[in-house]
This record gives sequence, structure tokens and C-alpha cells, in this order.
Amino acid sequence: RRFPALRSSSAEEILRQRPDLVLSTPYAPPESLVLLRRAGVKVHVFERFERLADVYANLRTLGALLGHPERAEAVVRASEAAVRELARRLQGVRPTRVLAAGLYPFASGSGTSFQDICDHAGALNVAAEAGLAGHVPMPGERALAWRVEVLIGPADPGQDLAAQLREISPYRFMPALKQGRVVQIPSALLAATSHRRVETYAWVARALHPERFR
Repeated sequence: RRFPALRSSSAEEILRQRPDLVLSTPYAPPESLVLLRRAGVKVHVFERFERLADVYANLRTLGALLGHPERAEAVVRASEAAVRELARRLQGVRPTRVLAAGLYPFASGSGTSFQDICDHAGALNVAAEAGLAGHVPMPGERALAWRVEVLIGPADPGQDLAAQLREISPYRFMPALKQGRVVQIPSALLAATSHRRVETYAWVARALHPERFR
């Protein structure tokens, strides 16, 4: 209740909250950022958040902006400790061959936050292995040769991702889907651009390598 959710990214909606500082991303509506700055609001745009190193840098920037760098460092240290513990559990594990799957047929290759998740969760991103970089259209039948062991996608209330993927090519033809090897992650975690991504690492790692968490 103290922090109402915005209904849109319009400058009018944001200004209604009377903010001192607005944090944004490069894909926010540029006209909104222009209007906010004209209204005298301080705006900071975080440009990168694909890798964990980017997340840590953004935390430190935020700490400086708010005048509490020590709080940012505390979050970074806690996150680093969690990542080290996860790496210890996964040491020597055989990476599971995974593919990001969603209702929009795009592949997440190297240089994406999904690749970062794979790097920390005992997974091999088959799209990156195939040479794809960034978010690109799914290459149709070519993807069937990637030997996908597990599909990873968002979990949204009231939606059955596996059932929806059965209507979309090339997922519908993949053995991983036919055999029910689909891992669903809460959308907010799968798309996390903050230190909460560390929770995503653990979520995926537990799903792919449950034997390491018994």
C-alpha cells in the first residue's frame, strides 16, 4: 500500500506519485523520460543488466544515488555469498542442455540475462551453443537439432505454459516438451534485473539438479 504499482510508464502517471528520483531502463518510453526531466525530476537510466557483474554495478550506483553506499555493499556481499554457496553445491555437475521458451518464439542466446542464469545454475544454453547472440527469432526447424533436454519458461497465474507451447513450433516437436521436461519460473524472477536474479539461479538449479539439494 505504501508503494502503489504504476498502471503505465507515462510521465503523467509517474509524476502523480511526486517522485524525487526515477529509475528507468533503456526500453522505457523515451518521451516519458524527456517530460520527467523537463518537470525537474532526477532520472537515472540503468543501461545494462545482462550479467551479474552489471547487477552489482547497478546496486552500487543506486546506493550512491540514495546516499547509502554501505547498504548497497551489504546487498552485494549477501548476493556474492549466495552465489558462492550455489557454486559449491553444483561443483562438478554435468550441465543440463536448456532452451528458453515462451509464447513469443524468440531464442535467448549469448549476452542475455538467460545466459547469465545458465552460467550460474548448472545449465548449458543450447541457443548460445548454436551461435545465437542476444534475443533473436527462433530459427524454426534448426532448433530441433539442438538436443534440448529441458525447456525453461515463465510461470504466470492461470496459464499452463506446456499446453500453450504444444501449439507453437518448433517447441511442439521437441522431445523435451513431449516428455514434460518443462521448468516454469515466476515471471518476476525470470525477468529480474536486480539482485533477485540470484534467487532465479537457485530456482533453476534446484529444478535441474535436485540431487544436489537433498
